[in-house]
Amino acid sequence: MASFFSRIKDGLAKTARQIRDVLGDAPEAVTSTAAPTARQGRTVKIDTLDAVEEALIAADVGLPATERILTAIRTDRQGSIGDRVGREVRRVLTEAGGAVEISARPHIILVVGVNGTGKTTTVGKLANFYRSTGRSVLICAADTFRAAAVEQLAVWAERAGTDLIRAQSGADPAAVTFDAVVAAKARGRDVVLVDTAGRLHTRANLMAELDKIRRVVGREVPGAPHEVLLVLDATVGQNGLVQAREFLAASGATGIVLTKLDGTAKGGVAIAIAHELRLPIRFVGLGESIDDLAPFDADAYVEALFTDK
Repeated sequence: MASFFSRIKDGLAKTARQIRDVLGDAPEAVTSTAAPTARQGRTVKIDTLDAVEEALIAADVGLPATERILTAIRTDRQGSIGDRVGREVRRVLTEAGGAVEISARPHIILVVGVNGTGKTTTVGKLANFYRSTGRSVLICAADTFRAAAVEQLAVWAERAGTDLIRAQSGADPAAVTFDAVVAAKARGRDVVLVDTAGRLHTRANLMAELDKIRRVVGREVPGAPHEVLLVLDATVGQNGLVQAREFLAASGATGIVLTKLDGTAKGGVAIAIAHELRLPIRFVGLGESIDDLAPFDADAYVEALFTDK
């Protein structure tokens, strides 16, 4: 994972610089005009707090999460400002949750999101990831509306060395998903990845279709779907957060895959997602190759943003 961590640092380099330029130069001073008591200790001066706030907002951390971090700086007196910010960011990210254990067999994962976020590509990368952990995988091409979706997914399935269940263009997505789950049970597959059609939360017919898919898999496998991963494009920053918030209720998302993290200066959006949506970031994508996806690591993320190592 060392090389992957290096790529995280490279991808977040611009964001990290604008944050560390402030945090590295922020001296501590007494905020009150009164003499400090031993209990009061020393805090960050107001204009420094303003500068830290500006840096975090510019990194797309978002106002609610930024306010929480600033409160932590005021109350946590241990270590440098960067250390305090890093500790609070780590808390925000870990409170949202972490990895999901694969317990059911088959473990069914729906992958949802709007077009253009890298959803279908992510399905292929997820298949490769789970295969690399020793699990057998089956992919379901439930996006039967977009002309090139099935063909694109077939290429990724071949790269990952996984089975693909597909149907003719325009087929009922729930029926395709049913066939995939039945096949996975018959073949003894560990994980089923369902690539759903790109949709907006405002498209009632597509959301109804997603509900139908959920009902179908729930009848075939108790407790399914076990995970609903919402794919977000990190390069859109706060717009992605708005998209996720509106999509959340309709899709029943249980986790986030944050794609294109290597192509953005808005890497702070991961903090905003964890704080405001209380959704864990399960995976991050850092490129176009099949192995350019890995489980999100809060410690690596914090180190990439707040340390110079």
